[in-house]
Amino acid sequence: MQQENLMGTMPIPQLIIKTSIPLIISLLVNNLYNLVDSIFVSRVSEEALTGIALAAPLQMIMIALGCGLAVGLNAMVSKALGEKKQEEVKKTTSAAIVMAFGAYLINAAVCLLAAKPYFAWQAGGNETIAEYGSVYIRICMLFSFGQMIQWVFDRLLIATGKSTLFLATLGTASIVNLLLDPILIFGYFGFPALGTAGAAIATVTGQIAGGLLGIWLNIKRNKEIPIHFTIHISGKYVVNILKVGIPTAIMQGIMSVMGIFINTILYQFSSTAVAVYGILMKVQNIAQIAVHGMNNALIPIIAYNYGAKKEGRIRETIKCAFLYAFIIMSAVLVLMELIPDKILLLFDASEQMLRIGIPAVRFMSLSFYIGTIGIIFAAVFQGFGNGSYSMYLAFSRQAILLAPLLLLGAWLKQLHLVWLSFAIAEAISIPFGILLYRRIGKNGKPQETEYEETGFRYEN
Repeated sequence: MQQENLMGTMPIPQLIIKTSIPLIISLLVNNLYNLVDSIFVSRVSEEALTGIALAAPLQMIMIALGCGLAVGLNAMVSKALGEKKQEEVKKTTSAAIVMAFGAYLINAAVCLLAAKPYFAWQAGGNETIAEYGSVYIRICMLFSFGQMIQWVFDRLLIATGKSTLFLATLGTASIVNLLLDPILIFGYFGFPALGTAGAAIATVTGQIAGGLLGIWLNIKRNKEIPIHFTIHISGKYVVNILKVGIPTAIMQGIMSVMGIFINTILYQFSSTAVAVYGILMKVQNIAQIAVHGMNNALIPIIAYNYGAKKEGRIRETIKCAFLYAFIIMSAVLVLMELIPDKILLLFDASEQMLRIGIPAVRFMSLSFYIGTIGIIFAAVFQGFGNGSYSMYLAFSRQAILLAPLLLLGAWLKQLHLVWLSFAIAEAISIPFGILLYRRIGKNGKPQETEYEETGFRYEN
Protein backbone atom coordinates (compact mmCIF):
# COMPACT_ATOMS: atom_id res chain seq x y z
CA MET A 1 0.00 0.00 0.00
CA GLN A 2 1.27 3.47 -0.89
CA GLN A 3 0.96 4.92 2.60
CA GLU A 4 2.80 1.93 4.09
CA ASN A 5 5.68 2.60 1.71
CA LEU A 6 5.62 6.27 2.68
CA MET A 7 5.95 5.52 6.40
CA GLY A 8 8.62 2.90 5.85
CA THR A 9 10.76 4.34 3.05
CA MET A 10 10.65 8.15 2.83
CA PRO A 11 13.73 9.85 4.39
CA ILE A 12 12.92 10.66 7.99
CA PRO A 13 13.59 14.43 7.97
CA GLN A 14 11.22 14.88 5.02
CA LEU A 15 8.70 12.37 6.39
CA ILE A 16 8.38 14.24 9.69
CA ILE A 17 7.89 17.53 7.87
CA LYS A 18 5.45 16.05 5.35
CA THR A 19 3.27 14.43 7.99
CA SER A 20 3.60 17.22 10.56
CA ILE A 21 2.76 20.28 8.46
CA PRO A 22 -0.89 19.35 7.74
CA LEU A 23 -1.31 18.41 11.40
CA ILE A 24 0.25 21.68 12.53
CA ILE A 25 -2.00 23.68 10.23
CA SER A 26 -5.03 21.73 11.43
CA LEU A 27 -4.15 22.18 15.09
CA LEU A 28 -3.40 25.84 14.48
CA VAL A 29 -6.82 26.42 12.99
CA ASN A 30 -8.42 24.34 15.75
CA ASN A 31 -6.67 26.21 18.53
CA LEU A 32 -7.20 29.55 16.85
CA TYR A 33 -10.94 29.10 17.10
CA ASN A 34 -10.54 28.27 20.82
CA LEU A 35 -8.43 31.41 21.13
CA VAL A 36 -10.98 33.44 19.20
CA ASP A 37 -13.71 32.07 21.49
CA SER A 38 -11.88 33.62 24.42
CA ILE A 39 -11.18 36.87 22.57
CA PHE A 40 -14.86 37.26 21.70
CA VAL A 41 -15.98 36.28 25.20
CA SER A 42 -13.57 38.80 26.74
CA ARG A 43 -15.61 41.50 24.94
CA VAL A 44 -18.68 40.32 26.88
CA SER A 45 -16.99 40.85 30.25
CA GLU A 46 -14.00 39.77 32.32
CA GLU A 47 -16.43 37.68 34.39
CA ALA A 48 -17.45 35.77 31.25
CA LEU A 49 -13.77 35.19 30.45
CA THR A 50 -13.18 33.92 33.99
CA GLY A 51 -16.20 31.62 33.67
CA ILE A 52 -14.85 29.80 30.62
CA ALA A 53 -11.40 29.69 32.25
CA LEU A 54 -12.98 27.85 35.19
CA ALA A 55 -14.71 25.52 32.70
CA ALA A 56 -11.35 24.35 31.32
CA PRO A 57 -10.74 21.54 33.88
CA LEU A 58 -14.10 19.98 33.03
CA GLN A 59 -13.31 20.28 29.32
CA MET A 60 -10.11 18.36 30.04
CA ILE A 61 -12.26 15.39 31.05
CA MET A 62 -13.61 15.31 27.50
CA ILE A 63 -10.09 15.67 26.14
CA ALA A 64 -8.87 12.89 28.45
CA LEU A 65 -11.44 10.40 27.18
CA GLY A 66 -11.07 11.35 23.52
CA CYS A 67 -7.30 11.68 23.52
CA GLY A 68 -6.78 8.41 25.36
CA LEU A 69 -8.98 6.61 22.87
CA ALA A 70 -7.30 8.33 19.91
CA VAL A 71 -3.73 7.61 21.01
CA GLY A 72 -4.49 3.96 21.71
CA LEU A 73 -6.27 3.59 18.37
CA ASN A 74 -3.49 5.37 16.50
CA ALA A 75 -0.69 3.24 17.94
CA MET A 76 -2.48 -0.09 17.49
CA VAL A 77 -3.74 0.60 13.96
CA SER A 78 -0.35 1.91 12.81
CA LYS A 79 1.44 -1.13 14.18
CA ALA A 80 -1.07 -3.51 12.57
CA LEU A 81 -0.62 -1.71 9.24
CA GLY A 82 3.16 -2.05 9.57
CA GLU A 83 2.74 -5.79 10.18
CA LYS A 84 0.20 -5.98 7.31
CA LYS A 85 -2.50 -7.50 9.55
CA GLN A 86 -5.65 -6.14 7.95
CA GLU A 87 -8.05 -8.11 10.11
CA GLU A 88 -6.56 -6.56 13.23
CA VAL A 89 -6.92 -3.11 11.65
CA LYS A 90 -10.61 -3.76 10.99
CA LYS A 91 -11.42 -5.12 14.45
CA THR A 92 -9.46 -2.39 16.25
CA THR A 93 -11.36 0.25 14.31
CA SER A 94 -14.73 -1.31 15.13
CA ALA A 95 -13.84 -1.43 18.83
CA ALA A 96 -12.81 2.24 18.80
CA ILE A 97 -16.11 3.38 17.29
CA VAL A 98 -18.10 1.67 20.06
CA MET A 99 -15.71 3.04 22.69
CA ALA A 100 -16.23 6.57 21.36
CA PHE A 101 -19.95 6.29 22.05
CA GLY A 102 -19.19 5.08 25.56
CA ALA A 103 -16.88 8.07 26.10
CA TYR A 104 -19.71 10.42 25.10
CA LEU A 105 -22.05 8.85 27.66
CA ILE A 106 -19.42 9.39 30.35
CA ASN A 107 -19.12 13.05 29.35
CA ALA A 108 -22.87 13.55 29.59
CA ALA A 109 -23.06 11.84 32.98
CA VAL A 110 -20.21 13.93 34.41
CA CYS A 111 -21.90 17.09 33.18
CA LEU A 112 -25.27 16.27 34.69
CA LEU A 113 -23.80 15.23 38.03
CA ALA A 114 -20.87 17.58 38.55
CA ALA A 115 -21.17 20.84 36.58
CA LYS A 116 -23.47 22.76 38.93
CA PRO A 117 -21.69 21.93 42.23
CA TYR A 118 -18.30 22.44 40.57
CA PHE A 119 -19.05 26.04 39.59
CA ALA A 120 -20.73 26.79 42.90
CA TRP A 121 -17.39 25.85 44.51
CA GLN A 122 -14.88 27.27 42.02
CA ALA A 123 -16.57 30.63 41.38
CA GLY A 124 -16.11 31.63 45.03
CA GLY A 125 -19.72 32.71 45.43
CA ASN A 126 -19.74 34.93 42.32
CA GLU A 127 -23.03 33.86 40.74
CA THR A 128 -22.37 35.74 37.50
CA ILE A 129 -19.10 33.89 36.87
CA ALA A 130 -20.74 30.59 37.81
CA GLU A 131 -23.61 31.15 35.39
CA TYR A 132 -21.34 32.10 32.50
CA GLY A 133 -19.18 29.02 33.04
CA SER A 134 -21.91 26.46 33.73
CA VAL A 135 -23.95 27.40 30.65
CA TYR A 136 -20.84 27.06 28.51
CA ILE A 137 -19.73 23.68 29.83
CA ARG A 138 -23.21 22.11 29.82
CA ILE A 139 -23.56 22.66 26.09
CA CYS A 140 -20.00 21.50 25.36
CA MET A 141 -20.33 18.26 27.32
CA LEU A 142 -23.92 17.28 26.54
CA PHE A 143 -23.24 17.64 22.80
CA SER A 144 -19.70 16.23 22.82
CA PHE A 145 -20.57 13.30 20.54
CA GLY A 146 -19.23 15.30 17.58
CA GLN A 147 -15.88 15.67 19.29
CA MET A 148 -15.70 11.93 20.06
CA ILE A 149 -16.44 11.11 16.42
CA GLN A 150 -13.67 13.46 15.34
CA TRP A 151 -11.11 11.86 17.66
CA VAL A 152 -11.63 8.42 16.12
CA PHE A 153 -11.96 9.19 12.43
CA ASP A 154 -9.25 11.84 12.36
CA ARG A 155 -6.77 9.41 13.89
CA LEU A 156 -7.59 6.80 11.27
CA LEU A 157 -6.55 9.31 8.62
CA ILE A 158 -3.35 10.08 10.51
CA ALA A 159 -2.51 6.38 10.93
CA THR A 160 -2.31 5.88 7.16
CA GLY A 161 -0.37 9.10 6.53
CA LYS A 162 -3.35 10.98 5.05
CA SER A 163 -2.69 14.10 7.06
CA THR A 164 -4.06 16.39 4.37
CA LEU A 165 -7.49 14.78 4.76
CA PHE A 166 -7.24 15.29 8.50
CA LEU A 167 -6.61 18.95 7.68
CA ALA A 168 -9.94 19.01 5.84
CA THR A 169 -11.94 17.62 8.78
CA LEU A 170 -10.41 19.79 11.45
CA GLY A 171 -10.40 22.80 9.16
CA THR A 172 -14.11 22.34 8.53
CA ALA A 173 -14.81 22.20 12.28
CA SER A 174 -12.74 25.33 12.85
CA ILE A 175 -14.26 27.37 10.04
CA VAL A 176 -17.82 26.55 11.13
CA ASN A 177 -16.92 27.59 14.67
CA LEU A 178 -15.24 30.82 13.59
CA LEU A 179 -18.21 31.82 11.44
CA LEU A 180 -20.78 31.11 14.13
CA ASP A 181 -18.86 32.60 17.07
CA PRO A 182 -19.56 36.32 16.55
CA ILE A 183 -23.06 35.63 15.23
CA LEU A 184 -24.16 33.67 18.29
CA ILE A 185 -22.13 35.47 20.96
CA PHE A 186 -23.14 39.00 19.99
CA GLY A 187 -26.40 38.34 18.15
CA TYR A 188 -25.86 39.26 14.50
CA PHE A 189 -28.20 38.62 11.53
CA GLY A 190 -31.27 38.40 13.72
CA PHE A 191 -29.90 35.83 16.16
CA PRO A 192 -30.14 36.56 19.89
CA ALA A 193 -26.95 37.52 21.75
CA LEU A 194 -26.17 34.33 23.69
CA GLY A 195 -22.80 35.19 25.25
CA THR A 196 -20.88 32.15 26.48
CA ALA A 197 -23.76 29.87 25.42
CA GLY A 198 -23.26 31.11 21.85
CA ALA A 199 -19.55 30.28 22.02
CA ALA A 200 -20.40 26.75 23.17
CA ILE A 201 -23.03 26.21 20.46
CA ALA A 202 -20.55 27.35 17.81
CA THR A 203 -17.95 24.93 19.17
CA VAL A 204 -20.15 21.81 19.20
CA THR A 205 -21.66 22.63 15.79
CA GLY A 206 -18.16 22.78 14.33
CA GLN A 207 -17.20 19.49 15.98
CA ILE A 208 -20.26 17.71 14.57
CA ALA A 209 -19.51 19.05 11.08
CA GLY A 210 -15.88 17.89 11.30
CA GLY A 211 -16.87 14.49 12.65
CA LEU A 212 -19.36 13.83 9.86
CA LEU A 213 -16.80 14.84 7.23
CA GLY A 214 -14.27 12.51 8.89
CA ILE A 215 -16.63 9.55 8.55
CA TRP A 216 -17.23 10.32 4.88
CA LEU A 217 -13.52 10.78 4.07
CA ASN A 218 -12.57 7.52 5.75
CA ILE A 219 -15.22 5.56 3.87
CA LYS A 220 -14.45 7.14 0.50
CA ARG A 221 -10.73 7.97 0.62
CA ASN A 222 -9.08 5.79 3.27
CA LYS A 223 -9.38 2.31 1.81
CA GLU A 224 -6.41 0.98 3.82
CA ILE A 225 -8.68 0.94 6.87
CA PRO A 226 -12.00 -0.86 6.43
CA ILE A 227 -14.79 0.84 8.38
CA HIS A 228 -17.08 -1.75 9.93
CA PHE A 229 -19.91 -0.60 12.21
CA THR A 230 -20.86 -3.27 14.72
CA ILE A 231 -21.58 -3.53 18.42
CA HIS A 232 -20.16 -7.07 18.48
CA ILE A 233 -16.57 -6.17 19.24
CA SER A 234 -13.72 -8.28 20.58
CA GLY A 235 -12.54 -7.59 24.11
CA LYS A 236 -8.97 -8.20 22.97
CA TYR A 237 -8.99 -5.08 20.81
CA VAL A 238 -10.66 -2.98 23.49
CA VAL A 239 -7.88 -4.03 25.87
CA ASN A 240 -5.20 -3.24 23.27
CA ILE A 241 -6.54 0.29 22.82
CA LEU A 242 -6.95 0.83 26.55
CA LYS A 243 -3.46 -0.46 27.31
CA VAL A 244 -1.94 2.41 25.38
CA GLY A 245 -4.78 4.89 25.83
CA ILE A 246 -5.51 4.70 29.56
CA PRO A 247 -2.16 6.19 30.60
CA THR A 248 -2.79 9.07 28.19
CA ALA A 249 -6.30 9.55 29.59
CA ILE A 250 -4.89 9.51 33.10
CA MET A 251 -2.36 12.14 32.06
CA GLN A 252 -5.17 14.37 30.85
CA GLY A 253 -7.14 13.58 33.99
CA ILE A 254 -4.19 14.75 36.05
CA MET A 255 -4.29 18.00 34.10
CA SER A 256 -7.98 18.36 34.92
CA VAL A 257 -7.39 17.89 38.65
CA MET A 258 -4.37 20.20 38.54
CA GLY A 259 -6.42 22.78 36.66
CA ILE A 260 -8.90 22.85 39.53
CA PHE A 261 -6.03 23.02 42.02
CA ILE A 262 -4.32 25.86 40.14
CA ASN A 263 -7.54 27.87 39.80
CA THR A 264 -8.15 27.47 43.54
CA ILE A 265 -4.69 28.83 44.33
CA LEU A 266 -4.99 31.71 41.86
CA TYR A 267 -8.41 32.70 43.20
CA GLN A 268 -6.67 33.49 46.49
CA PHE A 269 -4.91 36.32 44.65
CA SER A 270 -7.84 37.51 42.49
CA SER A 271 -10.35 36.38 39.88
CA THR A 272 -8.24 38.32 37.35
CA ALA A 273 -5.35 35.91 38.02
CA VAL A 274 -7.69 33.04 37.10
CA ALA A 275 -8.63 34.82 33.88
CA VAL A 276 -4.94 35.37 33.06
CA TYR A 277 -4.22 31.67 33.58
CA GLY A 278 -7.11 30.81 31.26
CA ILE A 279 -5.60 33.09 28.61
CA LEU A 280 -2.18 31.51 29.10
CA MET A 281 -3.58 28.03 28.50
CA LYS A 282 -4.99 29.21 25.18
CA VAL A 283 -1.67 30.91 24.34
CA GLN A 284 0.24 27.75 25.28
CA ASN A 285 -1.75 25.72 22.76
CA ILE A 286 -0.76 28.18 20.04
CA ALA A 287 2.85 28.54 21.22
CA GLN A 288 3.44 24.78 21.21
CA ILE A 289 1.34 24.08 18.14
CA ALA A 290 4.24 22.98 15.94
CA VAL A 291 5.57 20.61 18.59
CA HIS A 292 2.15 19.09 19.23
CA GLY A 293 1.59 18.65 15.51
CA MET A 294 4.93 16.90 15.22
CA ASN A 295 4.05 14.84 18.30
CA ASN A 296 0.90 13.55 16.56
CA ALA A 297 2.96 12.70 13.49
CA LEU A 298 5.68 10.88 15.45
CA ILE A 299 3.35 8.32 17.03
CA PRO A 300 2.31 6.56 13.78
CA ILE A 301 5.82 6.92 12.30
CA ILE A 302 7.45 5.22 15.29
CA ALA A 303 4.66 2.66 15.66
CA TYR A 304 4.74 1.73 11.96
CA ASN A 305 8.52 1.32 11.83
CA TYR A 306 8.46 -0.57 15.10
CA GLY A 307 5.97 -3.01 13.59
CA ALA A 308 8.14 -3.21 10.46
CA LYS A 309 11.28 -3.77 12.64
CA LYS A 310 13.11 -0.75 11.18
CA GLU A 311 15.07 0.32 14.24
CA GLY A 312 17.41 2.73 12.46
CA ARG A 313 14.48 4.79 11.22
CA ILE A 314 13.10 4.95 14.75
CA ARG A 315 16.37 6.34 16.14
CA GLU A 316 16.60 8.93 13.36
CA THR A 317 12.98 9.97 13.93
CA ILE A 318 13.65 10.72 17.60
CA LYS A 319 16.81 12.73 16.88
CA CYS A 320 15.13 14.83 14.18
CA ALA A 321 12.11 15.47 16.38
CA PHE A 322 14.18 16.96 19.20
CA LEU A 323 16.16 19.11 16.76
CA TYR A 324 13.07 20.50 15.03
CA ALA A 325 11.30 21.12 18.34
CA PHE A 326 14.11 23.14 19.88
CA ILE A 327 14.59 25.30 16.79
CA ILE A 328 10.87 26.15 16.68
CA MET A 329 10.43 26.77 20.40
CA SER A 330 13.52 29.00 20.60
CA ALA A 331 11.85 31.39 18.17
CA VAL A 332 8.57 31.21 20.10
CA LEU A 333 10.33 31.96 23.40
CA VAL A 334 11.99 35.10 22.03
CA LEU A 335 8.69 36.34 20.57
CA MET A 336 6.72 35.87 23.77
CA GLU A 337 9.37 37.58 25.86
CA LEU A 338 9.23 40.61 23.56
CA ILE A 339 5.45 41.19 23.25
CA PRO A 340 3.62 40.00 26.40
CA ASP A 341 1.50 43.18 26.58
CA LYS A 342 0.28 42.83 23.00
CA ILE A 343 -0.77 39.23 23.66
CA LEU A 344 -2.89 40.31 26.63
CA LEU A 345 -4.42 43.28 24.82
CA LEU A 346 -5.99 40.81 22.38
CA PHE A 347 -8.26 39.92 25.30
CA ASP A 348 -9.24 43.51 26.08
CA ALA A 349 -6.92 43.45 29.12
CA SER A 350 -7.54 45.99 31.87
CA GLU A 351 -4.69 47.74 33.71
CA GLN A 352 -4.94 45.15 36.47
CA MET A 353 -4.81 42.28 33.99
CA LEU A 354 -1.74 43.78 32.33
CA ARG A 355 -0.03 44.22 35.69
CA ILE A 356 -0.63 40.57 36.59
CA GLY A 357 -0.36 39.15 33.09
CA ILE A 358 2.89 40.59 31.69
CA PRO A 359 5.19 38.79 34.17
CA ALA A 360 2.94 35.72 33.88
CA VAL A 361 3.47 35.53 30.10
CA ARG A 362 7.22 35.88 30.49
CA PHE A 363 7.55 33.24 33.20
CA MET A 364 5.17 30.81 31.53
CA SER A 365 6.92 31.12 28.18
CA LEU A 366 9.94 29.51 29.84
CA SER A 367 7.79 26.54 30.85
CA PHE A 368 6.46 26.23 27.29
CA TYR A 369 10.04 26.04 26.01
CA ILE A 370 11.33 23.55 28.58
CA GLY A 371 8.14 21.46 28.35
CA THR A 372 9.03 20.62 24.74
CA ILE A 373 11.25 17.82 26.02
CA GLY A 374 8.38 16.13 27.83
CA ILE A 375 6.12 16.43 24.78
CA ILE A 376 8.60 14.65 22.53
CA PHE A 377 9.28 11.95 25.11
CA ALA A 378 5.53 11.33 25.37
CA ALA A 379 5.27 10.74 21.62
CA VAL A 380 8.21 8.34 21.69
CA PHE A 381 6.77 6.31 24.55
CA GLN A 382 3.32 6.18 22.92
CA GLY A 383 4.77 5.22 19.55
CA PHE A 384 6.36 2.17 21.20
CA GLY A 385 2.99 1.38 22.78
CA ASN A 386 4.33 2.18 26.26
CA GLY A 387 1.78 4.78 27.29
CA SER A 388 2.43 4.12 30.98
CA TYR A 389 5.81 5.88 30.70
CA SER A 390 4.06 8.95 29.32
CA MET A 391 1.75 8.84 32.31
CA TYR A 392 4.63 8.58 34.79
CA LEU A 393 6.42 11.53 33.21
CA ALA A 394 3.29 13.67 33.07
CA PHE A 395 2.47 12.88 36.68
CA SER A 396 5.92 13.99 37.77
CA ARG A 397 5.80 17.20 35.71
CA GLN A 398 2.23 18.25 36.37
CA ALA A 399 1.54 17.03 39.89
CA ILE A 400 4.35 15.67 42.05
CA LEU A 401 6.82 18.46 41.26
CA LEU A 402 4.40 21.26 40.43
CA ALA A 403 1.95 21.07 43.34
CA PRO A 404 4.42 21.79 46.19
CA LEU A 405 5.95 24.67 44.24
CA LEU A 406 2.51 26.20 43.71
CA LEU A 407 1.66 25.80 47.39
CA LEU A 408 4.94 27.49 48.32
CA GLY A 409 4.11 30.47 46.09
CA ALA A 410 0.63 30.71 47.62
CA TRP A 411 2.01 30.44 51.17
CA LEU A 412 4.57 33.19 50.49
CA LYS A 413 1.84 35.21 48.73
CA GLN A 414 4.13 35.62 45.73
CA LEU A 415 2.20 35.36 42.48
CA HIS A 416 5.46 35.58 40.48
CA LEU A 417 6.63 32.37 42.16
CA VAL A 418 3.36 30.66 41.19
CA TRP A 419 4.00 31.46 37.53
CA LEU A 420 7.66 30.43 37.74
CA SER A 421 6.71 27.10 39.34
CA PHE A 422 5.63 25.69 35.96
CA ALA A 423 9.09 26.18 34.40
CA ILE A 424 10.88 24.82 37.48
CA ALA A 425 8.75 21.66 37.50
CA GLU A 426 9.39 21.07 33.79
CA ALA A 427 13.15 21.46 34.26
CA ILE A 428 13.36 19.14 37.28
CA SER A 429 11.40 16.41 35.45
CA ILE A 430 13.86 16.16 32.55
CA PRO A 431 16.23 13.62 34.22
CA PHE A 432 13.24 11.38 34.94
CA GLY A 433 12.21 11.51 31.26
CA ILE A 434 15.74 10.55 30.22
CA LEU A 435 15.72 7.65 32.69
CA LEU A 436 12.44 6.31 31.27
CA TYR A 437 13.77 6.66 27.74
CA ARG A 438 16.86 4.66 28.61
CA ARG A 439 14.71 1.94 30.15
CA ILE A 440 13.00 1.44 26.80
CA GLY A 441 16.39 1.16 25.15
CA LYS A 442 19.43 3.20 24.30
CA ASN A 443 18.72 5.69 21.49
CA GLY A 444 15.15 4.40 21.21
CA LYS A 445 16.07 0.78 20.37
CA PRO A 446 14.11 -1.76 22.42
CA GLN A 447 16.55 -4.03 24.26
CA GLU A 448 14.11 -6.93 24.52
CA THR A 449 10.60 -6.76 23.19
CA GLU A 450 7.62 -9.03 23.32
CA TYR A 451 4.27 -8.35 21.74
CA GLU A 452 1.43 -10.04 23.57
CA GLU A 453 -2.27 -10.23 22.81
CA THR A 454 -2.88 -7.23 25.05
CA GLY A 455 -0.15 -5.00 23.57
CA PHE A 456 3.54 -4.21 24.13
CA ARG A 457 5.78 -5.26 26.99
CA TYR A 458 9.35 -4.14 27.55
CA GLU A 459 11.99 -5.69 29.77
CA ASN A 460 15.61 -4.84 30.51
